Amino acid sequence: MDIDLSALRMIEADKEIPFATLVELIEQALLLAYQRTPGAWQDARAEIDPKNGRAIIWAVEFDNDDVPIGEFDDTPEDFGRIAAMTARNVIHQRLRDVEDEAVMGTFRSRAGELVSGRVQQGRDPQMVQVDLGDVEAVLPPHEQVPGETYAHGDRIRVVVVDVRRGLKGPSITVSRSHPDLVRRLFAHESPEIADGTVEIAALAREAGHRTKMAVRALAPGVNAKGACIGELGSRVRSVMAELGQEKIDIVDHSDDPAQFISQALSPAKVLKVEILDAAAKSSRATVPEDQLSLAIGKEGQNARLAARLTNWKIDIVAG
Repeated sequence: MDIDLSALRMIEADKEIPFATLVELIEQALLLAYQRTPGAWQDARAEIDPKNGRAIIWAVEFDNDDVPIGEFDDTPEDFGRIAAMTARNVIHQRLRDVEDEAVMGTFRSRAGELVSGRVQQGRDPQMVQVDLGDVEAVLPPHEQVPGETYAHGDRIRVVVVDVRRGLKGPSITVSRSHPDLVRRLFAHESPEIADGTVEIAALAREAGHRTKMAVRALAPGVNAKGACIGELGSRVRSVMAELGQEKIDIVDHSDDPAQFISQALSPAKVLKVEILDAAAKSSRATVPEDQLSLAIGKEGQNARLAARLTNWKIDIVAG
């Protein structure tokens, strides 16, 4: 017996891989192995006898006019050993593929979700490995937060941003710098965000430095900002602690562009906002002279994040 059919039946039961699929994969691999042998016929097929598991190579015989007239057994000598070895390799690869597909399916459905893992040491210190339990993910340099350190054994929270098949199995990329990390952390801390009572309508982030977040309530009587801040600031402090004390500005969202821009420039006080060109989304915000530097922020950060949060160009002037 070249192929242990009982082993294939066990794999079918345990791993839910159809018996016919396993046989077909092994036959394909056997044909490739046969075609590598000296004197192999070009037109041939491999067949596994369903009664005894013997591997047979059937070569197509042609007449003088190149018309197929039948098949003959062209199984090489000692092909049983090759068949057994080929079957083991095919089964091993198929089982690995099934496991990889299961992992990829699980994490593909979790793209954008918050997950927790432990930092592992890898060969490349710039490519941080994160053990998520069932699989190891990678935190590449462009998804890391400037200034953060990732020591071996540290438990960190990350957001899943990409799932694909790599050369060595599933490749899962996670992020610490993605804006969705902030969204997911607030959803974890605030039941109102988790159940949809409060919506994060817009978010702009410069990872490691500052985040601006606009929120609104979708149910009457709910304080959207209060739901994010928590009692005595407990909820926002928990998020900031996870983000390494990254500053977070929480403002009320408004469908009125002028009011939204005014809120977005917080903590600066805005005297008035003029809409210069609605089509081009251009505006001018007037602030007290002593608030000008606060409105602009260090290296223009406050103004830059406000513009990204509102999606408006904002010219800030003192009045």
